[in-house]
Amino acid sequence: MNARGFTLAELMAAVAVAGLLAVLVAPTLVSYARTSALQAVARELAAAINLGRQIAITHNTVVCVEAGDASIRLRRGGCGGAVWTGPGTDAGGAIRISGAGSFVISTTANVVFSDLGAASPAGTYTVTNRVNGATRAVVVAATGRVSVR
Repeated sequence: MNARGFTLAELMAAVAVAGLLAVLVAPTLVSYARTSALQAVARELAAAINLGRQIAITHNTVVCVEAGDASIRLRRGGCGGAVWTGPGTDAGGAIRISGAGSFVISTTANVVFSDLGAASPAGTYTVTNRVNGATRAVVVAATGRVSVR
């Protein structure tokens, strides 16, 4: 008789090897997912800050970028000016960053973009993951350049 197939011992060995690999790889995948989510939120924040710079240049006015818990507001005419509302904002003018429950945004100072796109003062916005405390910085240089670090 020419029987084909696997024995129970071979199947158990294959399942054991697969289980061992899953146990070894799982922490790395979880860490990668958290790091990737933090990087994505930081990039989203950088895009929203760049929107403030674009509005300042386009409308020939100064724009203040205010950080909230998990959102930012753009104010035309400086930090005491009117809140800008447009695409991507809610009724109150807040630009909500995705993953709002998991991340917090803080800043050293509210950056104000001039009508030429320069930032005064230069500042750093920090995105913090509430779960593990990991951070990513979004830096606004005096020239107005926004970068994620």
